[in-house]
Amino acid sequence: MQTIMIVEDDPKIAEHLQGYIQKYGFQAVKVTDFHAVMDTFHAHSPDLVLLDINLPSYDGYYWCRQIRKESICPVIFISARIGEMDQVMALENGGDDFITKPFSAEVVMAKIRSQLRRTYGEYASKAQERVLERDGLKLFPERLEMTYQANTVSLSKNEADIIESLLDRYPRVAGREDLLEKLWDDQSYVDENTLNVNITRVRKKFQQLGLPDAVETVRGTGYRLNVSWPAGGKR
Repeated sequence: MQTIMIVEDDPKIAEHLQGYIQKYGFQAVKVTDFHAVMDTFHAHSPDLVLLDINLPSYDGYYWCRQIRKESICPVIFISARIGEMDQVMALENGGDDFITKPFSAEVVMAKIRSQLRRTYGEYASKAQERVLERDGLKLFPERLEMTYQANTVSLSKNEADIIESLLDRYPRVAGREDLLEKLWDDQSYVDENTLNVNITRVRKKFQQLGLPDAVETVRGTGYRLNVSWPAGGKR
């Protein structure tokens, strides 16, 4: 059963959407803590998100950007805002569609089914999956996986983006500012330690593959992939 996550702070609208979605055989999960939307996202791994723009604390644009760091699941904005720029902002921040309030529940369901077909079903892209490889190490960016020999590790979206940058830049250095720009749209809101934490996580993923020294720190500049393992063999 596919799961739809509803991010709507008007309880009556959220209840109405949940009941209607469940009527058509989907699981519908409502967000109740609007300061921790991603906690609900991680707990349920939804196949599609219905997202309001006007929300407590952070707006829907912000939460859509957070989702896009980790997932390509469809995001449909539902909002009372009817301006053309609001719709443009929704799409530019990672949304797939926009529905204005008041809305028809039938239209919402039609758009949900359309996005699910396009992403997972008969209309899903059949394009060949990307694979980045270097001396036996393989990164599958869309699958969020990395393999070496017979071992495989799962990655977060941020981890996959960092490793992709390291592979793309090799043997050059991937600068800290370049990595921050790739991972986050607005660097001014990123704590200096945030990248360090993500690099530490990336190193742990390489360690799980038996490659403990794969990420080299270039002091004052950034990071470089340290390809010192024999291709296809053990260190």
